Amino acid sequence: MKDTRLIMGMPITVEIVDLHVENQVLESVFNYFTYIDEKFSTYKETSEIMKINRGEINENDYSEDMKEIFQLAEKTKIETNNFFNIKKPDGSYDPSGIVKGWAIQKASDNLKNNGYNNFCLDAGGDIQTSGKNSKGEPWTIGIRNPLNTNEIIKIINNKNNKGIATSGTYIRGNHIYNPNNKDDILSEVLSLTVIGPNIYEADRFATAAFAMGKDGIYFIDKLVGFEGYMIDTKGIATMTRGFEEYTQ
Repeated sequence: MKDTRLIMGMPITVEIVDLHVENQVLESVFNYFTYIDEKFSTYKETSEIMKINRGEINENDYSEDMKEIFQLAEKTKIETNNFFNIKKPDGSYDPSGIVKGWAIQKASDNLKNNGYNNFCLDAGGDIQTSGKNSKGEPWTIGIRNPLNTNEIIKIINNKNNKGIATSGTYIRGNHIYNPNNKDDILSEVLSLTVIGPNIYEADRFATAAFAMGKDGIYFIDKLVGFEGYMIDTKGIATMTRGFEEYTQ
């Protein structure tokens, strides 16, 4: 069973290939992403994060999910030498760089806890797979050419069901900034795909690494359990030392 819906400003695709999947299972996953959007969206005036930015909610009164995101964001900030920071130059908070991967991971865990083992969750190109696809084979993930989005330039054989996240400017424009240099327009890199232990880990480090510019791929290369594939504005690709182990 497979469906795609526009939530959180992006297409979210849920595909579950276990036997006897009912439509309500997909509905529960989409409802969860809708809940996340209502809580963390910086485009919805009624969201909790917007109320926090307006000073309407004290820190002690944050929801448990919000407290967790702020804690994880601070942890990521420390681990990336401040290249990940949900506090924007204007003083407001935008946790989208960590929320998406975290939410996909939570949805994946919920499916597994309910007995589903073969599925793929794709939210705007950030992907978590589990088990096998409808053909009984490992899930495969394509990396698009940012200079020609109709072209797949690498195919990842995700036999170990890692998390795969891509940060870039070629679809959503320049929405990532360098917290250490507000004048850095991050014009050197078009896309950076990160393979991590799970989608939460892959997503948070992909965001931070992209903010590092061309140095980001070397940061990923040094992380144990992570691989990466970067494409710069000239169309030149740079990959980590173990990346090709995942390609077909």
